[in-house]
Amino acid sequence: MGSTKPIFRDLNPDDPESETTEIESLCMNCHEDGITRLMLTVIPFFKEVIVMSFTCDHCGYQNNELQSGGPVADKGVKINFKVSRSEDLNRQVVKSDYTSVKIPELDFEISSKSQRGEVTTVEGIIDRSIKGLEQDQPVRKIEHPDAAIQIEEFINKLKKLKDLEKPFTLILEDISGNSFIENPNAPRVDKDCSMTYFTRSKDQDHTLGIFTQSEIANENESGILEPVQEGEFTLEDLEGEVLQFPTNCPSCNSPCKTNMKMTNIPHFKEVIIMATNCDVCGHKTNEVKSGSGVEPKGLKIEVDIKNQEDFSRDLLKSDTCSLSIPQLELEVGPHALGGRFTTVEGLIIAIKDQLSDPKHSHMFGDSIDPQAKGQFQSFLKKFDNILAGLMEVTLVLDDPAGNSYVQTMRDDGLPDECLRIEHYERNFDQNEELGLNDIKTEEYENV
Repeated sequence: MGSTKPIFRDLNPDDPESETTEIESLCMNCHEDGITRLMLTVIPFFKEVIVMSFTCDHCGYQNNELQSGGPVADKGVKINFKVSRSEDLNRQVVKSDYTSVKIPELDFEISSKSQRGEVTTVEGIIDRSIKGLEQDQPVRKIEHPDAAIQIEEFINKLKKLKDLEKPFTLILEDISGNSFIENPNAPRVDKDCSMTYFTRSKDQDHTLGIFTQSEIANENESGILEPVQEGEFTLEDLEGEVLQFPTNCPSCNSPCKTNMKMTNIPHFKEVIIMATNCDVCGHKTNEVKSGSGVEPKGLKIEVDIKNQEDFSRDLLKSDTCSLSIPQLELEVGPHALGGRFTTVEGLIIAIKDQLSDPKHSHMFGDSIDPQAKGQFQSFLKKFDNILAGLMEVTLVLDDPAGNSYVQTMRDDGLPDECLRIEHYERNFDQNEELGLNDIKTEEYENV
């Protein structure tokens, strides 16, 4: 049996099989036959994508597009980026077909689905907008001279943005959740760029082609999922069984299977453990999901890591929990590591392993500034100092759903001197991310 390869592979110039597919396509400029090249690859710190490049040898027309190759994200994303330096214009931007672009200072907006997805830069977005407005100016000056003058004035305003006489804000809003702006200081926090996730409305789901089973099922069909009959499968049966269902590998998107089991964490609550093992690329994941819904309040946990005993604390990080280490100016979003049940030491090792993953190493390769590469290597060494007990830090877990946990060293279950636990009321945005704003009070109490 021949060896299998991942569907989405990392970019590698030494790869003898680049996995590029060529298709003969119609040129939309001269209507002759051209060539479209398709390549399935992975963007570091983002996700798998399909890069499409079209060239026509007859007229020289070229076009590059990008489409997401992975599943639609569970939530939409809104990115606010403050552009204030010339380096910011060179930041890479990934935008999907469903991304709207706004520049509030100019009251300028590019609506979603008006442009194809692409990998570009902040300057590239401005240049493409200028090019689109200039395209019909010669005809417009003849047929609608007043409108042409107004558009010319607006084009000049767009051009002045690149001079950065004043900072401006670039806002990307993508209901598919497949947009991204490069952070040149990764893994440190990008102070000029903020990302918020939101729950899509029913209309937005329909725009993406997502429908519930009840919406697509015919009257004579019962649907894919049917309720379990009373007495057919008890809770004890569920807790004693390891369930298995087909899925796709989160790394290479190849078909594989996920094992799932319910278990109970002492002094905490029931959780669902999910493990996926891909035979194609060897990727393994272990995730933990809460088995008891959303808590009434959010939860913030701070634990000081001073000695070996602190490293051995059991820790549950839910998939809605973000992490931070203030001494390193490091913040990790809730989607980066997923949910997992481990120890404090295991979590720190997981953060370091993800940052130093060879799959992401070419982001800091020969093309990057040597100073930035050196800073990144020095940053990784700090994790070795933490694990060796040479550097005391504080690990902060912030979980709006309240489903995270850090073990205390006291026998009575109360927080010890190195552990601080705070419950807080969620704000509107946090409820929006959890999908709770549309739930009535009596319904929420049963969530």
